[in-house]
Amino acid sequence: MLKIVKTSDGSNTIFNSEVGENYHSYHGALQESKHVFVKSGLQYFLDKSETKQISILEVGFGTGLNFLLSADYCFAENIQLNYTGIEAYPLTDEMISQTGYNEYVTVDLWQEFIKNYPSSLQNPIEINKACHLQIANAKLMNFQSNQKFDVIYFDAFAATYQPEMWDEAAIMHTLQFLKTGGVFVTYAITGNLKRIVKSLGLKVEKAPGAPGKREMLRAYYPTCI
Repeated sequence: MLKIVKTSDGSNTIFNSEVGENYHSYHGALQESKHVFVKSGLQYFLDKSETKQISILEVGFGTGLNFLLSADYCFAENIQLNYTGIEAYPLTDEMISQTGYNEYVTVDLWQEFIKNYPSSLQNPIEINKACHLQIANAKLMNFQSNQKFDVIYFDAFAATYQPEMWDEAAIMHTLQFLKTGGVFVTYAITGNLKRIVKSLGLKVEKAPGAPGKREMLRAYYPTCI
């Protein structure tokens, strides 16, 4: 069962009773998405690389909030965005429409996203000429792609509820899609996660966390950034 719940910053998230977890932090869905993924992932990469185009892979597309905020930022900064989400259990467009996330992005972006969301679960779609979106309706370990990405957002449910998403096999599978010089970000940070990521040749940072968390993990290939 899914239901809309309000988080501490006034933004909504969705509670999944089957998993027993919210899709976002109860300390603030909007704050978490902006801080962990847009600021610490997208903006961090763009500041270092000074490119005008970026590819992002998100593990756990969920409500689409990370995509919407990332696309909105890229539109404002004239950045070409190619975004791929992985989601084993896609929400309906009706459920996403109830989140109220239209308040945080441009009207055009929201309308194009909602209109094209069902199609993006089947094929890549054009939100506009500067933004392409595809959502792979698959479990993480079944996801395959010839593409490598500049930034990976790892936004799975917490390890307490989905431990299989945080084990060595899952992290190794995910990081094979990261470009040399790419950046991996997630809201969580544990000793085991740091060990796995370091073993794959990435430099790990303890970055400041979103409200409610002291730290988060950001990792990148040190030879290029």
